[in-house]
Amino acid sequence: MKIIIAEYPESADRDLSIEKSVFPEDAELVLAVYTKETEDEFIEKCRDADAILVGYVGINRRIIDGLQKCKVISIQATGWNYVDIEYAREKGIAVCAIGEYCTQEVADHTILLTLALLKGLKTYERSVEKDKAWIYNAKPGLKRIEGLNFGIAGFGKIGKAVAKRAKSFGMNILAYDPYIPDDVIRQLGAEPVSMDELLEESDVITIHMNLTAENQGMFDLEKFKKMKRCPILLNVARGGAVNEQDLVYALDHNMVSGAGLDVLSSETPDMSTNPLVGRENVIITPHSAFYSTTTEYLLYKIPAENVLCCLEGKYKDANRVVNGVGLE
Repeated sequence: MKIIIAEYPESADRDLSIEKSVFPEDAELVLAVYTKETEDEFIEKCRDADAILVGYVGINRRIIDGLQKCKVISIQATGWNYVDIEYAREKGIAVCAIGEYCTQEVADHTILLTLALLKGLKTYERSVEKDKAWIYNAKPGLKRIEGLNFGIAGFGKIGKAVAKRAKSFGMNILAYDPYIPDDVIRQLGAEPVSMDELLEESDVITIHMNLTAENQGMFDLEKFKKMKRCPILLNVARGGAVNEQDLVYALDHNMVSGAGLDVLSSETPDMSTNPLVGRENVIITPHSAFYSTTTEYLLYKIPAENVLCCLEGKYKDANRVVNGVGLE
């Protein structure tokens, strides 16, 4: 049993003890470092693998074509937009993702970003730490949080958890999700709205959608122009949901008042040149919303268990097979 663990260079030295505790002692675990420049070497290393464990390394058609024995690609995340799942299906390779493991952490992080931006935390930190000043209104124009309209795009498990937390601050919850019945949204104390209503009426807009072809770049200049209340925009879902160039324009032209971003369009961004860096009304965290010691353990354990299930032909016992292979 040969298992490839695909990583970018930045995480190539991480501890593999959790995966080792799941697999049999005679399993061969091979860490394969991926860069665009070394894709050929990566493909060669994966060629005779029985399974691939991957976080955010893109598994494209070319890589899949090089897999001679692989039965499963198991993703160490809830999303699967980095893997060509339909092509994997054509090749008979199951693709698994984690159903749920970090709902509480991501919901907490969303509220953290919300409060930090609404209360001007970066401005006050700069005022005290750098300017050595003591000015209570260094960030003028702050609004009372109670009574603000808090818009949620995507009302799945994380969206619901965020709504519960935001409601405890007295905010009015607006929810857009075409896949959730209106009565279910109302039962959770939120008001179902259209996308245009969400954009027009929200003081805070937070994104909690899996990335699909339909919502790739959904939050673009056209959407920003519809934001009548100059809201704060939060993205703790997938970077591809937001057109970053358009977001920069929206920030520069006061279409949005601030942004809290746990994800960017790239998983290996060059922060030295990113135009979103260095703004007091923008908070960026390095895709860390999910992180706690509990989730780190589950992040590596569950996908490893998914590999074992699929290699043993027990596809229905896997946590989540997202392309249907083995479930027919």
